[in-house]
Amino acid sequence: MDRDLVKISGYGVDSFTFDQAVDYAYSHGGQIVTINPEMIETASKNPEFAQIISESDLVVPDGIGVEIGLKLLGYNVKRIPGIELGKALIVKFSKENKTIALVGAKSEVVELAVKNLKNEIENVNIVYFHDGYFTDDESILNDLVNANPDLVLVALGSPKQEFFNAELKKRLPNALMIGLGGSFDVWAGVVERAPKIYQKMGLEWLYRTIKEPKRFKRIFPTLPLFILKVLKERLFNK
Repeated sequence: MDRDLVKISGYGVDSFTFDQAVDYAYSHGGQIVTINPEMIETASKNPEFAQIISESDLVVPDGIGVEIGLKLLGYNVKRIPGIELGKALIVKFSKENKTIALVGAKSEVVELAVKNLKNEIENVNIVYFHDGYFTDDESILNDLVNANPDLVLVALGSPKQEFFNAELKKRLPNALMIGLGGSFDVWAGVVERAPKIYQKMGLEWLYRTIKEPKRFKRIFPTLPLFILKVLKERLFNK
C-alpha cells in the first residue's frame, strides 16, 4: 500500500481510511504525526517543526479543522482521532505479540493508563513507561533504546512530542512512534472523553473547551483563521 497524500497549507496529509492507516503504520513503522490547525500554525513559525511534519512517515488529520479544510479544497478525507488510532495500534501490536512503551503525562496518570490497558487489552506487553515530567531527554531516549519497544506512544504535548519522536526515530529506526497529547489522561480515567455525539460531529474540541475554558485562547483565533487561510488557498489554486 502506497501513500496518497493531499496538500493543505503546504503539508502533505495521508488520505487513508482509519483501517488503512492502522495497517500502513503497523507495516511501515516510523513517525506518525496527528496533525491539527494548531500544529500547522506552529509549523508556520518554526522551520524545524515544519521539517519534522514533512519528513514524517504518516500524517493523519486529527483536528476537525483539517478535515473541514481538506473538504474546502475538494478532498473527502475523514478525520482520524489520534486517541482512537493510538488505541487501535496498541490492540494491533498486542495481537502480533509486539512490545509497547508509553512516555508522558503525570506519574500517577501513566501508571493508571498502563494498568487499565493491561486489564482491557489481551496480550498487551508494555516493556517501558515513564511520566512526561523530565528534563533530560537523553536519559529517557537511552532507556527506550534499551527497552527496544516496537510501538512508542508519547504524550508530551505538541510540538515537544514530535521533536522527541523525531530524535527517537533516529535511534529506533524499526519502531513506530506516535504523539498523542492528552490521551493517557483519558485511558487512565482521570479525564472523561467527549460524549459520542460530540465525537461523531467532530466537536470534541468544543466539549473540551467548555470543560476547560483556558483552552479557548489556544484554539481561538487559530481555528477560524486557519479556515480563512484555506479558503484563500482554494481561491489562489483555481
